[in-house]
Amino acid sequence: MTGTARLLAASGAVLALVGVGLGAFGAHVLEVRLSPADLAAFETAVRYQMYHALGLLGVAWLHDRTGSALAGRGGWLLVAGTAVFSGSLYVLVLTGARWLGAVTPVGGVMQLAGWMLVVAGLLRKGG
Repeated sequence: MTGTARLLAASGAVLALVGVGLGAFGAHVLEVRLSPADLAAFETAVRYQMYHALGLLGVAWLHDRTGSALAGRGGWLLVAGTAVFSGSLYVLVLTGARWLGAVTPVGGVMQLAGWMLVVAGLLRKGG
């Protein structure tokens, strides 16, 4: 496995590890402390983090198989976008810093752009 693919896979595994831990924290600790709306936001953050963690494992495999530089760049955008999207929701819910709600969509756009680069890398000959 190439260095980039290995780092993307490790990033996906770390995101999954942290996502499972945060999901358990939300279900067992925060459930009785948060409003239903805040709990739903926290669960959304965990869900998107887990989706992208698993997706990163696939992107790492694709990058390793195809050598696509675009897919590799897309993978890094997925890592950053997940940190911004889910991270802003976690901080918003845990601190009450509601202004972070304006940051969350930036992470979502980064995730979309990351997936678009992965698609482009797979479709482009020589990636």
